[in-house]
Amino acid sequence: TYRRHTIAWTSTSNPLLHLDDEPPLLDELDTPTESLPRRGGTLAAAAAAMVNRYLPFFQGVVLNQATPTHHPIPGNGNVAANFDDESPLLEELDIDTGLIWRKAVSILHPLRSVDPSLHADADLSGPVLILLSLALFQLLAGKLHFGIVLGWATAASFFLYFISSMLLSPGRGGRGDLSLYRCASLLGYCMLSMTIFSAVSLFLPRGGGLIFVVGMGFVLWSTRVCSRLLVACSGHGDEHRGLIAYPCFLVFMLFSLLVIF
Repeated sequence: TYRRHTIAWTSTSNPLLHLDDEPPLLDELDTPTESLPRRGGTLAAAAAAMVNRYLPFFQGVVLNQATPTHHPIPGNGNVAANFDDESPLLEELDIDTGLIWRKAVSILHPLRSVDPSLHADADLSGPVLILLSLALFQLLAGKLHFGIVLGWATAASFFLYFISSMLLSPGRGGRGDLSLYRCASLLGYCMLSMTIFSAVSLFLPRGGGLIFVVGMGFVLWSTRVCSRLLVACSGHGDEHRGLIAYPCFLVFMLFSLLVIF
C-alpha cells in the first residue's frame, strides 16, 4: 500500500518527473541550435523562460523589473509659472525691510528728534540683526559674545518693561500700549548706537581715556533716543522722561563696558 501511494504521488504531484515528456526548450523558443552562442543573451533568455514556466512565483521578485510609479503634480503642470505667482519670502514672514531701514535711519542722527510713529509697529527682525552685528564686531575684536549679547538684551528688555510698567503705566496718565514685545523692539533699535561704538572701538587704543570718552558719548546718545521712544509710546509727556532715562542709562552703560573690556 505504501509503495502504491508513493508511485501515485510521484506520478501525479511531482512536476519535475514530467520534464521528459516536455518538448525541448529550444524548440519552444524556435531557435536553431547553430545560432546559439555559448555565452550571451540567448542562453539567458532560455533560462529565464524555463524559470518563468516552472517557477511562476519568481516572476515578480527576480525577473520582472519594477516599474517606477510617477505621481502627477496637481494643477496645470506648469510649476515655473506657479512660482512666479508666489509672494516673496520676506513678505510671507511679515518682514518689511523698508520699514526696518527707516527705523534705523531715524535713530542714526544723534541730535534730531526721533519719530515715534515709525516705531508704532513693533518688530524683532531689525533688533535681532542689530544685536548680531554687535556680536560680530565683538568677534572681530577677539571676543566671542554672541550668547552674552542676546542674553543681556533679553534681560534688559524684561528690566525696562518692568520699570516702564511701574513708572509709565496707563493708571498714571498714560494712553499708550507699552508691552514687553514693544520694549524689546525699542531697545533693539536703540542698540544701533552700541553697534556703531563696537565698530569704532576696533580702531581706538585699548586702555586709554579716549575709548571711555567715546563710549560715554554713545551711551548718552542711546539713552536719549530710548527714553524718548519709551515715553512717547506710553502716551506720557516729557515730564516723565527723566524717570525712565536712568534705567536706560544703566542698560547702555553695561553694554558699553562689554565693548570696552
